[in-house]
Amino acid sequence: MWVALGLLVTHPTWGTTALPVLARLHVRAKDVAGLPAADRPAFRTTHARAVELVRWAVSCLASWGKALWVVADGAYATAPFLTPVNALGVRVVSRLRKDAALWTEPGPRRPGPRGRRRISGDRRMSLAERAGQKGGWSTGTFDLYGKATVKRYKTFVATWRPAGGAIRVVRVDEPTGWRAYFCTDPAATVADILTRVAGRFTLEATFRDLKHVVGAGQQQVRRLPANVGAFHVCLWTFVMTEAWAWNATPDALVGHRATAPWDDAARRPSHADKRRGWRRELQGKEIRAALRPGMTEAEIQAAAERLLDLAA
Repeated sequence: MWVALGLLVTHPTWGTTALPVLARLHVRAKDVAGLPAADRPAFRTTHARAVELVRWAVSCLASWGKALWVVADGAYATAPFLTPVNALGVRVVSRLRKDAALWTEPGPRRPGPRGRRRISGDRRMSLAERAGQKGGWSTGTFDLYGKATVKRYKTFVATWRPAGGAIRVVRVDEPTGWRAYFCTDPAATVADILTRVAGRFTLEATFRDLKHVVGAGQQQVRRLPANVGAFHVCLWTFVMTEAWAWNATPDALVGHRATAPWDDAARRPSHADKRRGWRRELQGKEIRAALRPGMTEAEIQAAAERLLDLAA
C-alpha cells in the first residue's frame, strides 16, 4: 500500500488537479519479515509515513511564506497523525467519525491556583443529536467539483482530544445522509473545509489514471527498491504530462475527438488526452525532421522504421 502526497493545483479552465509528488511504500508488520534481508525496511505505521511526507512538504514550502493545508482521508484523523502535524503549524482537514467524542470548549479560567489550562469543556457533544435537530441549519453555495453547488450544513466549534484542542466542525446534509468534517483551525470557514474535501477527490482520480493510463503497478521488477523507483517514475511522468498540458491549446489535447463523433468535444481533457497530445507533438517533430530536403533513401528508410516503432 502506498501513502502518497499530492499537490492540489487549480487550472483556470479545468479546475482542481492533484499532482502526486512523493510516496512511501507501507509494508504490514507481519509481512516485513518475509522480505529479503537486503531490502527489508524498518516497520513504520501509515500515520508515521504520512507525517514524514508532511514534514518534507513543510521543509520545501516554508520559503513560500504561506499557510500549509493538508486534506487527508478519515483514516488519518487520529492523534498519531494530527499531533505531530499540528506541531508543524499545518492545518488539517479530514472526515470526522459520526461517533467522535466531542466536548464543549473550556470555560474561562477561574481565580485561584494556576495550572495547566483545560483542553476541553465539561459537556459532551453528540454529532447525531445535533444532526437530528431541526434548527441551526444553514444553506450556502460553494465551488465544488468545478461547479457551484448548494449545500445545507451546520457548523460549530468543539474540542476533540485526538486534535489536541478546538476544531471547526461542519456537518453536511447529503442525499445519502449527513457527513461530518473538521479542521484543526477553529477559525476556518465552511468554504475552506468543503472546497478542500472536494479537492481531495481529485487525488482518487489521479490514482485511477496512474493505474489505468500510466501503468503504475504493472512493472515487472523483483526487488523492493526497484518497485519504489518504478512507482515514482510513474508519478513524475504524470506530473510532467500535466505540466506540459497546462498551457497547451485545446486542439493539441482534444483535436483527435473530431474523428470520434460519439465523444463530447467540449468535455474537460482527460489525462489520457494530455498524454496523447504530448505524444502527438513528439511524433510530429520526428516526422518533420524526416521530411527535411535532401534526405537520402537510406535516411528516409531509417526514419520510416523509427516512426513505425513510435506508432507501434
